[in-house]
Amino acid sequence: MIETMEEKAIQEIKQLLQLVDQKLSSIPSSPMKHDLIHEIKQWSDEKEESESMEQVVNPYEVSAKDGGKIDYDKIVEKFGCKRVYQSLIDRVYRLTSRDPHVFLRHGVFFAHRDFNEILDSFERGDKFYLYTGRGPSSEALHLGHLIPFMFTKYLQEAFKVPVVIQLTDDEKFMWILILTLNSVCSTFYENTLKIGKCVTVNKAKAIFGFAGEDPVGKMGFPPVQAAPSFASSFQHLFPGKDNNLRCLIPCAIDQDPYFRMTRDVAPRLNYSKPALIESKFLPSLKASTFKLGVNGKMSASNPNSAIYVTDTTKDIKKKVNSAFSGGKDNSTEQENAGADLEVDIPFKYLSFFLDDDAELEHIKKEYGEGRMLSGAVKQRLTEVLTEVVERHRKARAAVTNEMVDAFMAVRPLPKMFD
Repeated sequence: MIETMEEKAIQEIKQLLQLVDQKLSSIPSSPMKHDLIHEIKQWSDEKEESESMEQVVNPYEVSAKDGGKIDYDKIVEKFGCKRVYQSLIDRVYRLTSRDPHVFLRHGVFFAHRDFNEILDSFERGDKFYLYTGRGPSSEALHLGHLIPFMFTKYLQEAFKVPVVIQLTDDEKFMWILILTLNSVCSTFYENTLKIGKCVTVNKAKAIFGFAGEDPVGKMGFPPVQAAPSFASSFQHLFPGKDNNLRCLIPCAIDQDPYFRMTRDVAPRLNYSKPALIESKFLPSLKASTFKLGVNGKMSASNPNSAIYVTDTTKDIKKKVNSAFSGGKDNSTEQENAGADLEVDIPFKYLSFFLDDDAELEHIKKEYGEGRMLSGAVKQRLTEVLTEVVERHRKARAAVTNEMVDAFMAVRPLPKMFD
């Protein structure tokens, strides 16, 4: 089943190439035929080189052409997802009677797949469940990791639906935890096998860009990430709801390839396709011109590029003060020209985490027109981020080992839709 615009286009091009090959085969050998073949090859090589220079967005790499900005419009077009428009946000408010989350209002979660269908079914009285996860790449979470969790919590409370959270160790999961899955949650393991049988090597290469030098375990992981998208993976939670209970997945847009594959497989297994609502990337504090790539997307591998939930107020202030600014070098220049908000990282962060729309608009106007200095913006951001981190720290401190054990236990949850 061909799903995305990209795959449809590729299929059409393949058909055209087959037609060209047939036509060429019917032409006798001649200098003109030789020149034509050479021109086709030259065009193909140039096209391949051009494509390789474009932005790359997948679960393993996020980079922009020439180190520039990520073009989210191009991502939406390439992936075949849809924009989250104001009408959809208004509908969330109407159905839940809760103010839309700051991530919705400020366009952080900007794209979706079938989110409108989730709202349709909810309006009819049907339920759904949420799925999110984390593959730990550092000892502590940073704010980029928190974004899907914060938004998932909002959705859970607004729609009164359960959440499943997958925690993976990318290097060990396939070889160790899969044995545990088979013993305590056999339907999950069965689904990973079913999904794996539906995805060819060529399909996986086309979706994820796998190459010959990649480890085989990397190719084996997508079915594991896909399996929680299906209610039948959790018989102890959703008995008798194998096919009709839909899943909504809040995630960053770079995770879309996993779930394009999942949605492609779902009808073949007689399962409902998961829906997605997808976010932009939180940039690195060290990014210049909001670059994403080597020093762009907030990375756990560079502690100075990220705010961690274990950072102290002093740490946060130091990191924010060293963040790339679009403000001018002195107050006179700032007053005359104003700040470049397109490249100003502290303002970008405020657009993610400052919940007061009026205040954000005020800062945007005053800072952009030169009546506010970068120091004041950074001070306000330090206050906002300190509050986020402190709230997380207090909640974490209240968690006991007994609570963790209870949370991780395989058990029915009879009141999870109440």
